Amino acid sequence: MANNGVKLVMKDIVVKAIPYDKKLVTLALESGADAILTEQDKIKEVTSLGRISTLTPKDIHTISLKEKKDEQEAAQYLKQGEMVVIEKGWEIIPIENLLATPGSGKLGVEVEDLHQAKVASGILERGVDFLVILPQAAPLIKQIVKEIKITGEKIGLIPATITDIKPVGLGHRVCVDTCSILSTGQGMLVGNSSGFTFLVHAETEENPYVASRPFRINAGAVHSYVIRPKDKTSYLEELKAGDEVLIVDKEGNTMLCSVGRVKIEIRPLLIISAECEGKKGDVILQNAETIRLVAKDGKPISVVSLKQGDQVLVRLDEAGRHFGMRIKEDIKEK
Repeated sequence: MANNGVKLVMKDIVVKAIPYDKKLVTLALESGADAILTEQDKIKEVTSLGRISTLTPKDIHTISLKEKKDEQEAAQYLKQGEMVVIEKGWEIIPIENLLATPGSGKLGVEVEDLHQAKVASGILERGVDFLVILPQAAPLIKQIVKEIKITGEKIGLIPATITDIKPVGLGHRVCVDTCSILSTGQGMLVGNSSGFTFLVHAETEENPYVASRPFRINAGAVHSYVIRPKDKTSYLEELKAGDEVLIVDKEGNTMLCSVGRVKIEIRPLLIISAECEGKKGDVILQNAETIRLVAKDGKPISVVSLKQGDQVLVRLDEAGRHFGMRIKEDIKEK
């Protein structure tokens, strides 16, 4: 089976604004940080600039890992379900030990640059729970947020051969309108099975019948699985405004987008079947010229012109989900 890429791990990003710095807080807000770490008496000033979560030093146990006893102290707090942040200068092995600590606490580390942020996000293929960006890294906040929260894993896509295309009558299909302008080659992974999903292309292409909608993915029938961030799935019908979705391009690069609107309407549908590496899968899409999959060469191809023998990009995975979470179970989907 094809390589499906590194597990996607998105981190909460906290910007440390101690001492308080209005420009730093504004930059953090504009960059998409999740929270500001500030002094108790500065919370009102922070929240007057925008809606964002705040933390104070009293909310987090800040520990410098210099000796084994420091690691043990941090582990004890984690076991008690508390938040711990490791000061700058940390090394990977102690962080691995803390990540292996049982308990419901949250572990974060201070970072001074993008390299440290990437390292911390990938330790044990899980990474720490949150990153604390130090004030000296202010010029890098936007870049760190983009790399850690917007740009994600690279997913392995491989060509599958179309075996059948046929109308299946009317049904409810889902248009996902994102809050981002998408480009040629980008779309969402959708299918009748979580183990065999098709790259359904965004409506970025011009055609004689309707203007392009580069923010939209006409994604398929309501029952379909869609691959979400953090190795989860949803049914298309479950998506709603404000949800995060995983956008994938023809090379398998991924990024996060927020849903602005979901439109569910009755339209004529097609079932498109394909085969790849001995596995079979299908997807049900609207029967319209503007609906496209992605061909083997990376170019969008309309479902109207699609024919048996054509090759389109898909993702293969192990089937089996329960409320969107991966499970090991004997499941057959037809």
